[in-house]
Amino acid sequence: MTSRQSPLAGKHVVLGICGGIAAYKSVSLLRLLVKAGAEVQVVITPAGKEFITPVTLSALSQKPVVSEFFTANTGEWHSHVDLGLWADCMVIAPATASTIGKMAHGVADNMLVTTYLSAKSHVFVAPAMDLDMMAHPSTTANLALLRSYGNTVIEPDTGYLASGLTGKGRMEEPENIVRVLEDYFAKSQTLVGKKVLVTAGPTFERIDPVRFIGNYSSGKMGYALAEEFAARGAEVILVSGPVSVTASSPAIRLVRVESAREMLAECEAVFSGCDVAVMCAAVADYAPAVTSDRKIKREHSEVPVIQLVKNPDIAATLGAAKRPGQFLAGFALETDHEAENAAEKLSRKNLDMIVLNSMRDAGAGFGTDTNKVTIIDAGGSHEYPLRPKREVASDIIDYIETRL
Repeated sequence: MTSRQSPLAGKHVVLGICGGIAAYKSVSLLRLLVKAGAEVQVVITPAGKEFITPVTLSALSQKPVVSEFFTANTGEWHSHVDLGLWADCMVIAPATASTIGKMAHGVADNMLVTTYLSAKSHVFVAPAMDLDMMAHPSTTANLALLRSYGNTVIEPDTGYLASGLTGKGRMEEPENIVRVLEDYFAKSQTLVGKKVLVTAGPTFERIDPVRFIGNYSSGKMGYALAEEFAARGAEVILVSGPVSVTASSPAIRLVRVESAREMLAECEAVFSGCDVAVMCAAVADYAPAVTSDRKIKREHSEVPVIQLVKNPDIAATLGAAKRPGQFLAGFALETDHEAENAAEKLSRKNLDMIVLNSMRDAGAGFGTDTNKVTIIDAGGSHEYPLRPKREVASDIIDYIETRL
C-alpha cells in the first residue's frame, strides 16, 4: 500500500520500544509506518536503548526520540499527557514481560508506561520474549488484563528464538503489525455519521433508601460495545445502570440511570434519532410495588412481604416504535432451552438480531472479562468462540454492519 492509499496516512502513531532483542524489528516497523504516511513519535525505555540507538530511530522518524521524563542537559520536560492526547494510536513493539506487567498494574516508572496510562486512543501490544516467559501464568494473566482494558494484543509468532529454543514468543513481523493497524483505521471509518444507542449494566429497583432488587451484571459487555462503536466513528449514547466501569471515548455520551423506568425514559427520548440500538443492559424484570422512603428497620417491624410488579420491557417497547431503516438488537441470557427462548424473544420484541449468552458456558455471562455468544436473526444462527469482551463487541458490530 502506498502512503496515499494507506488508512495510516496522516495518523499520529506513538511507537513504544522496550528492551528486548526484537527491538531490531522496530526499525523496520518504524520505516513501514513512515512509508504508509504516518507521523511517528518513538518512546523507548532505558533498556531499549541498549538494543537500538535513538540516533537511528530519530533519523527515520524525523523526530527526537523520547526516553526520559526530561532532557538532562536542558531540563526540558517531556509531557506524557500531551503525547497521549496527540496519538491516534499507540503500538508497543516489542513489548517485554516487564513492560506488560507494568502496563497491566499501572507501575508508572518510565516514560513509556506513563504515556500508555495517558493514552486516549487505542493501544496495540506486540509481545516478544522467550517461550517460557510467554507461557508463564503471570504473563498470561497480565495480557488478559490488558485485553480487558480494551487493548489489542498482537499475538507473537512461533519459531526460533534468541535463546536457541523454538516456541511461541517471536514478535509478529512488522509488515503484519502494520496490516493490523491499517485494518483498525480502515474499520474506524465505517460508522461515521451513524448515531447509536447502547444500554449497559443492571438496573436497581429500590425497596427502601438502602436496599434494592438487582442482578450481577458488570456492564462490561455494553461498555465494550459502546467503545467499539465509537472507535468506528459512530456517535454513541450509552444509557448505563449502576456500574464501576467507565467509558473513555469522547464520542460516547454517557447517561446514568438507576431503575428500569428511568432507562426506558432515556431510551425513548433518543431512539427515534438513532440508526442503531443495542439493548445490552440486564434490566430487572420486576420492581417492588411499594417503595419505602425510610429504611425498613428489622428491630421494629415484621418481616416485610415485598409484592413485585413487572417492569416495562425496554427492547419490546422500542421494537414497537421502530421505524423502517432502524436496526434494533437485543441480548438474551438464558439457562435452558437457550436457542428456542432467544428466537422467541427475537420475534416477540420485533428485533433485527439477538445475541445469546448461556449461563452454562464457562467464562460467559455476568462479571467476566470474556464472553461466548451466538448471534440469531431471521437468517439463522452464528456461533462465536469464547473471547475477550472487546473482541466479542467487534464480532457483534461486524455482523451489524453486514445488515445495515
